[in-house]
Amino acid sequence: MSSSLALSITTFLYGAAACAYICGWIFKKNYLNHSGTYLTIVAIVLNTIGIVLRWMASYEMGIGHAPLSNLYESLVFFSWTIAIIYISIEYRYKNKTIGAFAVPLAFLSLAYASLPTVNENIQPLIPALKSNWLIAHVFTCFLGYAGFALAFGLSIMYLIKISNNRLAQILPDKRMIDELTYQMIMFGFLFLTAGIITGAVWANSAWGAYWSWDPKETWSLITWFIYATVIHARLMRGWSGRRIAWLSIMGFFAVLFTYFGVNLLPGLHSYGQ
Repeated sequence: MSSSLALSITTFLYGAAACAYICGWIFKKNYLNHSGTYLTIVAIVLNTIGIVLRWMASYEMGIGHAPLSNLYESLVFFSWTIAIIYISIEYRYKNKTIGAFAVPLAFLSLAYASLPTVNENIQPLIPALKSNWLIAHVFTCFLGYAGFALAFGLSIMYLIKISNNRLAQILPDKRMIDELTYQMIMFGFLFLTAGIITGAVWANSAWGAYWSWDPKETWSLITWFIYATVIHARLMRGWSGRRIAWLSIMGFFAVLFTYFGVNLLPGLHSYGQ
């Protein structure tokens, strides 16, 4: 099995799992929710296999490196981190309804990677990127992004919950959603902080400067300040509920621009170049 085939099947499985979770939530069918769980677990296994096969293929080509160096590989890894964190939350809280708001994000990430505009070829690294810091920096950044993605999904869930319509009645208690949203924001914030630090150390070893105000660096810092503000509002001002949900949504749009928007700008991090 090739990595492309494994990841194509994975995309289908995430999509099927997302549909199962959403239908299970809307129609109150537990068997659909259970199907969503099984499909997500199988998808995670295949996602992992796809990443490992791509890693092995790069070594067979003589340019061996971790599959984290371009837009396609980052999207594959992003979907994997979202799914891993979500399935851990489901196991911890024994609530499958959250899957209707989390698994679609993993599916959308891989679906975007499947677009013909995204180059999936394995490419050699430029000399400056041939460093063990690559794995540490990308891994921590995308764990942070995944935490923020789940906080975004939970924020949407919270806003539906307080709307008091029929679908809101079968969602978890709003206090639990609010607390879990904050936990995911904290999780994402800690790993984004680690990602910025590892990136700075890596930049210094590669280019002789910790910070160069590259567009990605600048927007990562903006995103960091947005989530720092959310945490400050929670801890020092006692904000919760609707206000934290909207701040979380706003923060995730900053994450998306940091991830995708800066590709339109020239810089060291521009996957699109």
